[in-house]
Amino acid sequence: MKDRQQPTLGVSITFFTIATIFVALRFISRIFVVRKIGLHDWLMLVAWLIDFGFSFSLFFAVQKGLGLHASDIRPEDELAFNKANYAFTVLYNPALMAVKTSILVFFLTLTRNQKVFRFANYLTLFVVNAAGFALTFVNIFQCRPVSAVFLSDVPAHANCTDIVTLYLSSSPVNIITDIAILLLPMPLLTKMRLPYKQKIILVITFSFGFFVAVVDVVRIAFLQQAAISRSLEVKSIHIKNIGGVDFSWYASLSFMWSVVEVNISIICGCVPSLKPLVTRLVPKLIRDTNDDTSISSPHGLSAGVAGESQVAVPSPAAVPGLPESPSPLPSGKEGNKSLQKQVGSVSGVRPSSRDSGPIGILDFLGHPETAPQDTEGGTQTHTSASYAPDITFFDFVNMKNPESMLKLNNRESIAPIALTTLLFFLWGFAYGLLDILNSQFQTIVHLGPWHSLGLHGAYFGGYVIGPLLIGQPVLKIWGFKSTFITGLCIYACGTLIFWPSAVLTSTPAFILSNFIVGFGLAVLETAANPFIALCGPLENSEIRLNISQGVQAVGSVVSPLLAKRVLFKDVQDVASLVDVQWAYLGIALFDVLLAVAFYYLPIPEASDEDLEELANRRREDNMTKVIGIPVVWLTLGLGIWSQFFYVAGQEVLATALQRFVIAARPDSSLGPFDVLTIGHSIFAVGRFFAAFAQWFLKPRWILMVSYIGMIVCSILCMKTSGSAAIAMAMLLYLFESGAFSIIFAISLRGTAQHTKTAAVLMTMAIGGGTFFPFAEYAAYLAHGESYSFCVIIALFCAGAIFPIYLNLVPAVKKQVDPVPNEYLRRHRRRTRIPVDTMHREKDNPSMGGVLSRPRSLVSNPDHLPDLLLPEEIHQNSLARDLSGAQSISSSSSRVKPSSSRDSGSKQRFSARVNDA
Repeated sequence: MKDRQQPTLGVSITFFTIATIFVALRFISRIFVVRKIGLHDWLMLVAWLIDFGFSFSLFFAVQKGLGLHASDIRPEDELAFNKANYAFTVLYNPALMAVKTSILVFFLTLTRNQKVFRFANYLTLFVVNAAGFALTFVNIFQCRPVSAVFLSDVPAHANCTDIVTLYLSSSPVNIITDIAILLLPMPLLTKMRLPYKQKIILVITFSFGFFVAVVDVVRIAFLQQAAISRSLEVKSIHIKNIGGVDFSWYASLSFMWSVVEVNISIICGCVPSLKPLVTRLVPKLIRDTNDDTSISSPHGLSAGVAGESQVAVPSPAAVPGLPESPSPLPSGKEGNKSLQKQVGSVSGVRPSSRDSGPIGILDFLGHPETAPQDTEGGTQTHTSASYAPDITFFDFVNMKNPESMLKLNNRESIAPIALTTLLFFLWGFAYGLLDILNSQFQTIVHLGPWHSLGLHGAYFGGYVIGPLLIGQPVLKIWGFKSTFITGLCIYACGTLIFWPSAVLTSTPAFILSNFIVGFGLAVLETAANPFIALCGPLENSEIRLNISQGVQAVGSVVSPLLAKRVLFKDVQDVASLVDVQWAYLGIALFDVLLAVAFYYLPIPEASDEDLEELANRRREDNMTKVIGIPVVWLTLGLGIWSQFFYVAGQEVLATALQRFVIAARPDSSLGPFDVLTIGHSIFAVGRFFAAFAQWFLKPRWILMVSYIGMIVCSILCMKTSGSAAIAMAMLLYLFESGAFSIIFAISLRGTAQHTKTAAVLMTMAIGGGTFFPFAEYAAYLAHGESYSFCVIIALFCAGAIFPIYLNLVPAVKKQVDPVPNEYLRRHRRRTRIPVDTMHREKDNPSMGGVLSRPRSLVSNPDHLPDLLLPEEIHQNSLARDLSGAQSISSSSSRVKPSSSRDSGSKQRFSARVNDA
């Protein structure tokens, strides 16, 4: 053997042999130790059988020339070589599909009542099998007619798919499912309370899937190298089969890593099932002799789920101080009876598979020698109610639940706001990268202006349906944290889909990837904007949101510079475009890690009840009717209207700026990209300036000035030329900067229990950026660049209805103007007759921003002393009387009463105390 044959064959045989050993040990463990074989075991056996054919097809292909240059393959071996390659490509997806299905079915045995966990399992199971079946059929019919796949030279009438390109374009599905399988059980495992050694073993056992993801990335690197190397010969990467290219040489290492990937998956899938066998053969390796107690999970859960699996209890030999026979336990409570039953079953004779009760799979992993049955057959569980204080826990899970965000003051809200602001930077960074990548893609595949606007519209199209389809149900049912995690995961999937779209140089695939990224960021923004607006005193909502949006704008400045100068500077052809996808793989992995961090970090929430209570403090202001409609709903409706047209005008300017700069100064030393970078920088600075200005001015005043400036600058862009026109465009960015945050925060104010739904509608209004760039381009084609700005003027004039309404209607001014300390205090006591501090503040409204508002004892109820309830006043009075009575009684024991009047007084007091 020579060239690449020897490493390909050696590595493949080694990993297949190891996988075979692991499968054999799995069945030895299940048959002779656990004495029950589950569905996931049979599925793993099916996966090994497919892997057997898959691996041996590679072995045979190597013998017939895989790893050699095409010119070195003997003519009589070509037919056998093609048949072996065909079998290999057809069996790859079924092998992976069977392995992942086995693992996911195994995960379903972890719990039966955890709805979110099971839904995520079923969703991953659907994706694995749907993608597996689809790709398998594509591989089966990779040539039409199928017989053409066995021919060395594809006939002219045949149509064949290039397998290396297909493997590369389908790789994101494998990465997504690998990461999902790795992370799915972690929330359950990290909630368990286990002895230190068992805790480490359990987490390591379920973390072996990390190696599958690593191997998958390595395999993709070799696939990409093969695709790019072949593209250098034919000057393109395409889904069509490339005839006359050295396939046997370029594909050999990629196919070898495919075998490694499948066999590593089988090995990792078998590792958890080997724990009973290891415990039986090497008990000291598993048992922790320092653990002296039974084990329980928080809230009486195994893996954090109520009523799912009984708790793993160490055997008496492994627990110092535990007697060989069960000691009497209190039986006054059901939990104690359950604990007594568990300890008795451990310390007694090992039960048979017929008379032992069903146990959970995590108990099976913990102490299989006491649990011969698997969880497929059981639903009844028992948990221990106590555990020793010296057990080591996953400290990051046992955190105190954070307080409602509506109860946080400015200082307390800094930490959660800073964490959430990281998400703002993330989608600003993504938006900047998309803009540059889209322009590079358009250049490479020669897209016209209408197609370019289609890519832009696809991104904002995700905002049209994302908040309503996914954002609202997740936000309403599970809260802000779950919406953050969901949005990050969808965004990560969208970035990975850029890989096949670049590989295939497919415009529809690129549009789909833009849409999914916009969809994920829309879900993220559904929660992030209201989170910032509500987390802390409402008087500072606009300030907080402008600062966070300013960080987002910084991300949109940094990412284009990084993309243009570093990441995408050498993107001139399809091969270099494929190479760029590693940046998107890094972004996807960062998104997943950030989602995991959000799962474990304490994120405050806001319940509908708290939102309603806070809004009811100003119910009179909110429910005042204007033209027969409560002012709060009229404000929300006009806010959605204004947001829709504002974002539309903003995006029309963004898509038209390059043409505008070239038309205004074709000889300028600053190119369109440089001007755009300056504009984004001014936009970022403007948001911070708007936040600062709101300390002194009312938000509605700033919004009115912003709209006036936008309209005036748009008109001047039409009427001026040269550098003056470009300067007006930069000023337009300045006036645009603070409007979004102010519209959003003002529109949410007073919406009570409907606040989250209002946030969904406000986020959907961002979809205005989808449609109007097409109208502007049509105006440009009809009447020229300057005239096209009339579309921007019309959009901003439509949006300006909202600030006019805010500043001219007295009832609206009273409803939207912030008041000091408008948040739920934690230490306030309510009297039977509530003190309407908000009403007193509005009787004397402040004339400026936050710093200009009066901070008296009346306007700041936190400075008022606590007011006692009538019942507390009565109790304190009785306590004082009782204290006085005891003092009198003590004196009378030393001095005899002088009259019957004293005796009558004592009797009256005694009767009063008894009545109380």
